[in-house]
Order: sequence, then structure tokens, then C-alpha cells
Amino acid sequence: MMTRTLTVALACAALGLASHAALALESDASQPIEIAADQLDLDDNAGTAVYTGDVDMQQGSMRLTAARVEIERNAQGEVSTVTAHGSGSERAYLEQKPSPDEPVAKGWGDTVIYHAGERRVELIDRAQLHQGGDTFNGAYVEYFLDRRQVQARSDDGEGDQRVRMTLTPRNDQ
Repeated sequence: MMTRTLTVALACAALGLASHAALALESDASQPIEIAADQLDLDDNAGTAVYTGDVDMQQGSMRLTAARVEIERNAQGEVSTVTAHGSGSERAYLEQKPSPDEPVAKGWGDTVIYHAGERRVELIDRAQLHQGGDTFNGAYVEYFLDRRQVQARSDDGEGDQRVRMTLTPRNDQ
């Protein structure tokens, strides 16, 4: 167990993961990233880390769970993309608190891709996003964190992944 913790800590340090915000409140950028998984494959020269087996990643208010998580960093050593994959019936899951006065946003998809520089999340295949009382479902849901914008699409094939939304009225108090 101590070896696993040390390996994860070294991998995070080698990738420079703590140098960039990952999906959360502004204050979360200064929080350490903690990742637990069954296996890690790290290539520091390529700037990649692949975690497999019951992956649980957390930084401040952000949490990501998946069967497999791939992290890529740019030439400056900052995290550029985080790609999470589900397994079988289990989808990848992401949650984050956009701001102190807003509820946690939750998203699921067979694949979840976070683009750190753009602060944009893609939920792909069996995609679902819960934002406050609103829900968005479809084959593809894209969420722009800073702008609080959602774009959703149905699949182009024969599946039943049409875009579906439930919008909850806002109460003025």
C-alpha cells in the first residue's frame, strides 16, 4: 500500500499535475491531485500517464472515477487533457463544483474528456449531465465550465440516444 501511494505521488510530481486547474473551483488549482488505481503506466518523456483499474481521481471539489484514465501534458508540463473511459455497463463519472454558490455539476459517459486549457468537458456515448435541477442526455453532451453552456447531440446511427432535457424552473427569492 505504501509503495502504491509513493508511486502515485511520484507520478503526479513527474507530470506536474498540480500546476494546472483540473475541473473545479478556482481554489482547487492549488489543491493536490490524488489518484488511486490498480495500475499506472507513466511515460515522462511523452508526457503521458495511464491509470487502469477502478481509477479514482480527486482535486479539491473535483472527482473523476473510471475504469481507465489517460492524462496528457503539454510542452510546459501542464495537464492538457484528461480522458476517462468506462467499462461495460459502468460509465465514467465526473463531478465538480463550478462556483461556491452553485450546486455540484455531475456528468456520465462511456468516455469523458476534459480539455484543461479550454475548461471544457465532453461526455460521449450514453452521455448525461446534471446541472442544478436540469438534466441533459444524448449521445454527446459538451459542457463549457466557465460559460456554463451546454451543447448536446443525438447519435447519427440507429440508436436511441436522442437529446433529452429536463429544465427546472428557477425560483426567485
